[in-house]
Amino acid sequence: MTSLRVSLGYELEVRGRSREVEQQAFRNVMDQVVLADRLGYDTAWFVEHHFTRGFSHSSAPDLVLAGISQRTERIHLGLGVVLLPFQSPIRTAERVATLDVISGGRVEFGTGRGASPLEYQAFQRPFEQSRKLWEETLEAVLAIWNADGQPVSRSGEFFEIPDVSVYPRPVQVPHPPVWVASTSLDGYLAAAKQGYNLLGMTMLKGLDDVAEDIARYKRCLADNGFDPDTRRVALMIPWYVAPTQQEAVETAADPVLWYLRRQVNLVAPPDYTDARHATHRVLGQQAVGMPPEEAMAVLRDQTMVVIDDVEGSRKAVERIREAGATDLILQAQVGGLAHDRVCASMELFMSEVMQ
Repeated sequence: MTSLRVSLGYELEVRGRSREVEQQAFRNVMDQVVLADRLGYDTAWFVEHHFTRGFSHSSAPDLVLAGISQRTERIHLGLGVVLLPFQSPIRTAERVATLDVISGGRVEFGTGRGASPLEYQAFQRPFEQSRKLWEETLEAVLAIWNADGQPVSRSGEFFEIPDVSVYPRPVQVPHPPVWVASTSLDGYLAAAKQGYNLLGMTMLKGLDDVAEDIARYKRCLADNGFDPDTRRVALMIPWYVAPTQQEAVETAADPVLWYLRRQVNLVAPPDYTDARHATHRVLGQQAVGMPPEEAMAVLRDQTMVVIDDVEGSRKAVERIREAGATDLILQAQVGGLAHDRVCASMELFMSEVMQ
């Protein structure tokens, strides 16, 4: 019914505080990606966050993906994203290339600058210079890979590359596809000016506003000499499909709302406003503060989340395609949703929604 590529996205939420609950979450997620490999999902994307108890225990996504790479054959491995300001570009180039080697060239290299001042404080980087740090570090990583093993020199305020050769080289030539994650129009346009693929989400502004931003991203690509048809736009959305809408809502509404309240607070602090409506909080912030039934009605209506039956999910997929996305990233495991329910939803989505 559509040419959308369908992937999975993971925060590695842990709804509980025991070591066993945390460890079981990792086991469940890795088993789900093995299932996704068999079902035909395109990519498994893992975020990078630090110090966020419960909401996301994915502080070392490259290690999780390295483990997954040895249990799968086809599915791509998405770093969604590497927080570039927090380590030397040398280490980023080495680790991502190593993952590309051991996976046989399956890495998708998502990049970002992060949204948490606490992370910047802990890693001793200036939050107010986050965009500059991201830009300079990404340029250096790509210079290393483009050098194809030849010595590279770069000098910056926060890193030094002293005429060294960096190994291993990625399997993909000259390097894995580059993606940029953003929740703002400014971020979309920054990605477009460099010709990078785009990772977005709908949970802050809703699909209609995101569609407008995607259109601006594509116009900016063209204005900067890049063919928009050769670039990919992925939207990550919490998604649960069940045989009936009632069953879907009864099963997933609480886990999804639990997750969203933590996610929105991280990516949109209390004083965050949408640039289009500077005196108003963004829609996602408004929604998660509502009573549960009212919140879910707004979130579902705006395609910030999809909790529905097969037919409702098909309609949502079509809306996402019409919004300009080329890739849909399902957050199937969200808010501590039971492992067997996640797997059932994943199977139903590929067998019925995408047929």
